[in-house]
Amino acid sequence: MSLVVQNAEYWKSFEKYHQIPDDDCGEVVFAGRSNAGKSSAINVITNQKKLAHTSKLPGRTRLLNFFKVTESRFIVDLPGYGYARVSEAMRNAWAQELTTYLSKRHQIRGLFAVMDIRHSPTVLDEQMVEWFSMTGKPIHVLLTKSDKLNRADVQKKLGEVSEILVGQYSQVTVQVFSSLNRAGLDEARAKLIGWLS
Repeated sequence: MSLVVQNAEYWKSFEKYHQIPDDDCGEVVFAGRSNAGKSSAINVITNQKKLAHTSKLPGRTRLLNFFKVTESRFIVDLPGYGYARVSEAMRNAWAQELTTYLSKRHQIRGLFAVMDIRHSPTVLDEQMVEWFSMTGKPIHVLLTKSDKLNRADVQKKLGEVSEILVGQYSQVTVQVFSSLNRAGLDEARAKLIGWLS
């Protein structure tokens, strides 16, 4: 299965929930604040350079982007939240579509919540975890950019985030991750494969 994950390819993008086919498939979702390293994490986990679009301008992902792993298994890259330079009406429209997708889509197997380890979980991060936890599905927090901190600070941040989130939500797990030096890659990829299997 790992080789299949690494051969993931872009499939389709959707602006509206109702456009997504209601197939009998399995989906793993990546969500996170803009500029938290979500697209880079997807690329590293799938061992590809340009599967998910990365940009120096946060908030460029504006659609629900589906990447096909097999004919019935998908990785879904959601629009980053909290930064995009768009109108309030556009942000509200995105929020509505994401809310509908995450709450109604029974095909979702789990959520990767991507957070920058250098910062404490934001209000939006905690809202995402709290809200998705109501589905009863698992949430795996990727604390990205761990290469930006020394080892002691990485462990301190891991403990802090675990205390905040794991202490409140039984289905949450947390790990450190770096797209640059690939720290935590095996653990993250194993989680993805497990959910898609």
